Amino acid sequence: MEVIRGLHNLREEHRGTVATIGNFDGVHLGHRAILEQCHAEAARSGLPVTVVVFEPQPREYFAGDQAPPRLTRLRDKVGLLKECGVDRVLCLPFNESLRQLTAAEFIERVLLEGLGVRHLVVGDDFRFGCDRRGDFALLTEAGRSSGFSVEHTLTFRIDDDRVSSTRVRTLLACGNFEAAARLLGRPYRVSGRVVRDQQRGRTIGVPTANLPLLPGPLVLRGVYAATVEIHDGSDGEASQRHPAVVNIGWRPTVGSPRPVLEAHLLDMQADLYGKRLTVVPCAKLRGEETFADFAALKTQIYADIDRARAVFARDPDGPRPYPLASAPRAREAATQDSPAGQAPADHDDG
Repeated sequence: MEVIRGLHNLREEHRGTVATIGNFDGVHLGHRAILEQCHAEAARSGLPVTVVVFEPQPREYFAGDQAPPRLTRLRDKVGLLKECGVDRVLCLPFNESLRQLTAAEFIERVLLEGLGVRHLVVGDDFRFGCDRRGDFALLTEAGRSSGFSVEHTLTFRIDDDRVSSTRVRTLLACGNFEAAARLLGRPYRVSGRVVRDQQRGRTIGVPTANLPLLPGPLVLRGVYAATVEIHDGSDGEASQRHPAVVNIGWRPTVGSPRPVLEAHLLDMQADLYGKRLTVVPCAKLRGEETFADFAALKTQIYADIDRARAVFARDPDGPRPYPLASAPRAREAATQDSPAGQAPADHDDG
């Protein structure tokens, strides 16, 4: 899969494609249903599939810390889109220049001049352009005059509710990881490379592997039982999997300039600096708390470790892997109607 950063990096060979536009935050089953629509048209026309995403996401640009927390950082999103068989990802920097584009300018510069789009899949309430004139009707009209077709996304439902990034965030915040996994098509996970930090845990016999997190709102905050996968090889595959107790947040007792994920791997001593880890939370133990002093925090840390051990004593393997949604499953679960005013297949914030 090819990742193209910015319109200026588009070349003639990138023109002529089936495309869709959105945040694709979490790349959940609703997103996968959209991608299946794209793949179906790509198979008929012999064209590649291009996903257009924005960095930062538009609501992050406008709302800052008031925007919804991310489910996936860009690197992980790109990896998930690759797993879904996407041929290209066009990542557009959402800045003042892009924000100021009118709907007509967006169509001309991005869809026509940039991508030479032949077929576009978007929600029928999709809006774009600084003048807010960009909508499904305008795209359809532009397609008729410029030679591309437009298809609205299908609504993807599980348990009679639409799958959306908002719904996934709510489930994760409640610690309902099993239900969130059903919407994602896989367990929720956080990946990153271990960095050196304050190393306070070593002083009390609880060393942690620390992963820096993006500044801003967090999907998860608190202490969790989790499994940690250690990626040793260049192929990115995990070679080891360990139970762990994980703290996610700002460490209010000792202080932190940015949010961090701290993972203490149970019954394991190893130098993990520089290694890439994937953390899969499976049970929430408690929320983030401020303690009177470091001694009180130390007592609580050991209590958290005991509770995590109890979780894994009941379920030694931790969360079960969830297979990616197959094309038939995605199409069967999608409904054909997409009422106006309802954000289909998570073009609301995902």
